[in-house]
Amino acid sequence: MPPPLSVSLPSPQPLSLLPRHARAGHTHSLALAPPLSTRAPPSSACSVVPARHSDYFDPRAPPSQRDAYGQPPLERDPPVPGGQAGRVFASYSIYKGKAALAFDPRPPQFVPLESGAYKVAKEGFVLLQFAPAVGPRQYDWTRKQVFSLSVWEMGTLLTLGLTDSCEFFHDPFKGRSDEGKVRKVLKVEPTPDGNGRFFNLSVQNRLLNVDENIYIPITKGEYAVIVSTFNYIIPHIMGWSTFTNSIKPEESQPYNRPQSSPELEWRR
Repeated sequence: MPPPLSVSLPSPQPLSLLPRHARAGHTHSLALAPPLSTRAPPSSACSVVPARHSDYFDPRAPPSQRDAYGQPPLERDPPVPGGQAGRVFASYSIYKGKAALAFDPRPPQFVPLESGAYKVAKEGFVLLQFAPAVGPRQYDWTRKQVFSLSVWEMGTLLTLGLTDSCEFFHDPFKGRSDEGKVRKVLKVEPTPDGNGRFFNLSVQNRLLNVDENIYIPITKGEYAVIVSTFNYIIPHIMGWSTFTNSIKPEESQPYNRPQSSPELEWRR
């Protein structure tokens, strides 16, 4: 085998290529490397793993307003007067083979008083949105059915035992001319194996000629998240958290109540 081809350099290498012990005026020999085209590309030990939950993202937002992971884009247009700049929307979604279920909290409504303070005019709620599946990991949110859980209804779900069930009935037009034309029934009952619960929403809408029944199984872990979320959100949608956050020690004043007030007994 012939020895490797060598070439003599009359001048020293650039400083960035010289070894530390090299001196000016010395002659060095370099073995020519094979052409770049014959070198094997370096192997990478780092592999990209796709996001585990990306295929399960709630597709209710238009694709043009979502990035690769289904989240709203970071860059937004400047806020417009009367818009919702600064608001944050949160949701807990559960995706199964036949349907998807999203829990969306809604804040309470406040009205201003003449004193400059605010009062809770209407409590908030948690909006349940059921969407039927139309394919693997695909849900038709244009056919969604909704059910608003009030504070006491959430309290009922929080107190359910392992074998307990409950049922809620809603008529959105109760007390109006179209009363009875829309009927919504939400049933929550344990699964046969006792390891979860079924959420079953039945909607009969004679105004739109809709008769739909959507159910979704909820595991123990998923129901534990629901319970924890309800425990946290109830004081907020009642307005109590807003009240406690408004308390300022420097503005506290003694209560001046008549002697016949029931509050008198708490001052003993």
